[in-house]
Amino acid sequence: MQILLVEDNELIAKGLKYSLEQKEYKMIHAINIKEALKAIKNSKIDLAIVDISLPDGNGFELYDKTIKKENIPTIFLTAKDEEDNIVKGLELGAEDYITKPFSTKELIARINRVILRKSKNTIIKVKDISFDLDKMLVTKNNNKIELTNLELRILNILFTNINKVVTRNYIIDKIWEWTGNDINDNTVTVYLKRIREKIQTDIIITIKGIGYRIDDEK
Repeated sequence: MQILLVEDNELIAKGLKYSLEQKEYKMIHAINIKEALKAIKNSKIDLAIVDISLPDGNGFELYDKTIKKENIPTIFLTAKDEEDNIVKGLELGAEDYITKPFSTKELIARINRVILRKSKNTIIKVKDISFDLDKMLVTKNNNKIELTNLELRILNILFTNINKVVTRNYIIDKIWEWTGNDINDNTVTVYLKRIREKIQTDIIITIKGIGYRIDDEK
């Protein structure tokens, strides 16, 4: 998969390019609209990550006039977190929107979700457990598994990071982000225990001292 990153902040771009290339994505970096248009014309772009504020124009404009017409899934990247900007980006047809500062893991998880949407495979199945990412629905042999909102979100992180370790610290940070509650390491253990008891299928692997992982069956 080849990703076009349109970002004029060299420090941010360098860090993202390195992290995504470590995940075996091919990267093209453009610092402005002019370079982005050239890249789109000369290369096959599978996904675009576009900063809204660019030196020679607006990321929304670039998307609406060119990227959208090329049918390239797009994630907007910006320091602006105003609701109007978020709504505008999604109404234009972008797949997602992430505000700075953000974690690279979070962005990679969103990229993975876009890839699944593009392939029209928003249902991930591991053994007899299926997770519908659009409906946030977990089933076992087509029977719905009742999970709390928080349990669903934790399981969603694991499913959108198939074959990759999700650290306990990352889960702790996400729970704080979702709830505003400070939790400790033991709380994560309790949540994972409850999830395992409810799904009753041994798909969640514990990486001792680090975190958890779900592997596909390929």
